[in-house]
Amino acid sequence: MAAKQKRKLEDLTVDEFLLSGFDSADEDESEEETPKPKGPKKKEKLNSAATNIDDKKKGKASQHKEQLSRLKNKDPEFYKFLQDNDQTLLNFDDTDSSDDEDEKKYHKLPSALQEASSDDDDDDEEEEGQKGLKKSKKEVETIKVTDKMIEDWKAALKKEPTPRLFREVTQAFKAAVATTKGEGGAQCRYKVADSSVFNALVLFCIKDIHVTMQRMLNLKPDRDQKKLAFPSSSPKWQKNQIDIKMYLSGVVQLLSCLTEATVITAVLQHANQLIPYYLCLPKQCRHLVKQLLKQWSTGEETNRVLAFLALNKICRHKQETYLNPILKQMYISYVQNCKFTSPNALPMINFMQRTLTEMYALDTQATYQHAFIYIRQLAIHLRNAMTMKKKETYQSVYNWQYIHCLYLWCRVLSSLHPSDVLQPLIYPLCQVIIGTIKLVPTARYYPLRMHCCRALTLLSSSTKTFVPVLPFLVEIFQQVDFNKKPGRMSKKPINFAVILKLNKVNLMEKAYKDGLIDQLYDLILEYFHTQASSIGFPELALPTIIQLKAFLKECKVANYSKPVRQLLEKVQENSSYITGRRQKAAFGVADAAAVAAWEKQVHEEGTPLSRYYSQWKKLREKEIQLEISGKERMEDLDLPEIKRKKIQEKKAEDKKEFKDLFQSDSDSDGDDAGLKMKGKKSSRASDDDDDDEEDDDDLEDLSDLSDDEGMEGGESDDDDDDDDDEEEEEGDKKASKTPQPLSSSALIKLAEGDEDVVEDLELSDDD
Repeated sequence: MAAKQKRKLEDLTVDEFLLSGFDSADEDESEEETPKPKGPKKKEKLNSAATNIDDKKKGKASQHKEQLSRLKNKDPEFYKFLQDNDQTLLNFDDTDSSDDEDEKKYHKLPSALQEASSDDDDDDEEEEGQKGLKKSKKEVETIKVTDKMIEDWKAALKKEPTPRLFREVTQAFKAAVATTKGEGGAQCRYKVADSSVFNALVLFCIKDIHVTMQRMLNLKPDRDQKKLAFPSSSPKWQKNQIDIKMYLSGVVQLLSCLTEATVITAVLQHANQLIPYYLCLPKQCRHLVKQLLKQWSTGEETNRVLAFLALNKICRHKQETYLNPILKQMYISYVQNCKFTSPNALPMINFMQRTLTEMYALDTQATYQHAFIYIRQLAIHLRNAMTMKKKETYQSVYNWQYIHCLYLWCRVLSSLHPSDVLQPLIYPLCQVIIGTIKLVPTARYYPLRMHCCRALTLLSSSTKTFVPVLPFLVEIFQQVDFNKKPGRMSKKPINFAVILKLNKVNLMEKAYKDGLIDQLYDLILEYFHTQASSIGFPELALPTIIQLKAFLKECKVANYSKPVRQLLEKVQENSSYITGRRQKAAFGVADAAAVAAWEKQVHEEGTPLSRYYSQWKKLREKEIQLEISGKERMEDLDLPEIKRKKIQEKKAEDKKEFKDLFQSDSDSDGDDAGLKMKGKKSSRASDDDDDDEEDDDDLEDLSDLSDDEGMEGGESDDDDDDDDDEEEEEGDKKASKTPQPLSSSALIKLAEGDEDVVEDLELSDDD
């Protein structure tokens, strides 16, 4: 190769040689790559790996230098020519342009990271500047919505709705809704600044948008209410989906911001129409469900109903997706709203019970799972209360939330009966309720016992299951002494429907026993009514009949014995009627089918007790409505009031009477003596009045009147005092009319008065 290269070099002229260049690849590369001006090189050295790479680069440059030195020996003439014409080709260091070329093949760490980031910051600033320009352009382009624009949109949509026109309306609606949260319409194409324009736009959308969407998507009205036509089946759905999604989100946002009940009603009605569209968009549907649950639990009466209808519609058509989470949230909302019960809150709680029962009726399998979990939770609370026996554990059971939950599950199992899925839950629920009654079986918790018995009666009558309710009611006749005179009187009756516990003061009142008799009468009659057509009614009623007869023998109060005697007569009448019908039957007790047919026939024909119950129920419902509305039963009765003179008024009258009589200084002692006697009485009377005021504070606004004996004694004492005062006044008048002046001894005797007056005062204080 060397000889070949030498021959070629010899044959070439200088011009040809300069044009052709060197043969070697390294030499060609070195000639082609002319050194370019570079920036300041980095002074910092890299780690060992980088230094090895630099050594390799330096090795290549030294090889090239050795080749040039060999050229001096091989071809001294050419070498001399290079020295004369191009000295730079011969004189070079290891750090030449070839190194820069090789450096490009390898990645080097930057010397300073800040330098590179400065360029990115500049880019970010440029992008922000461009965004700012775009925003400014958008702000300039915002269009203010006017009444005329709304009218034009309305007319255009009636003629022919187009996607472009619908987009304009939805963007204007979005701008209007954005103002409700204080965001303004700057980010939207349109701007709504006037309240009248806002009202007109929202009203226009609520009235016309649903029809417009139906026409735009070519959807036909649903003839079959059970089958729902989803808008996503329309071929035009994809084209209009973004605008529809924007509008549905605006409706939910508007619903969350409203406070006026009438406006919320209108928006809920509109949302109910849009349920098929919401079902096609899961995210918007979840947001709607959240707002509907809020309205169902806290809204006005009409809004609660509309929210429930919308929730029911969603669950019926997308049961697998929404039913379980909606049932869970509705139950939690129900428990939260049952924490406090009052006459005003009771209708709302009943509404939530009934609507939640309808939701559970949609799927018995899901209902079983929820009922099993929550009934088990109630049972765990009861078990903890029975084992730990602490005040906190008792309170976890004896509260309104617990009682209303028991009543809810009784209503659910009663309404969904017969159901093979829910049938196994009847027994554990009954056991939990009975355990609740037995937890603290004292007189203070009789109202709670009444609520539990009412729930058991509902469950027993609807599920055709025998539950022993009567023993818990009849034993109250034995535990309470109805012959004992009440310690206190009160005008207002006790409303057992909205209380769970009685205080010690209530147990001393006459209204407590009156209300207790009414409640026992109601509950026993209701339970017997549920069993009135049963073939075993005579045997079922026998223990109760015996207990009622024993009560009538002991009770001496006519107001209590009269309703109990009436109840006893109705029960005995129904028992004799069933016995007479049963004697005519030609089948045996073991024939269950014949027994069921006989009971059905008796139920259809009616029994004496059932006929009486229907009449009594109408009257009782009117009374309950009066109680719930807060009206008093005894408002028409004019009860006598005892008015007592104040002590200060008596002192003032005494001073007035004796002022004219004692004019001399010698008579002042007698005046003081006479006032001292009155002073003793006044001090004792003031002490009594202070005690009465303390009692009034403790009794929680209940009128504090003393017992019958105290009342009679008090009245007699007051009468005696009044008689004494009248005698003294008559004596004073006679003394003033006599023209003859009285002697000092006579005046002293008159001031001292009779001794029997002082004795009467002492006797009255002892009483």
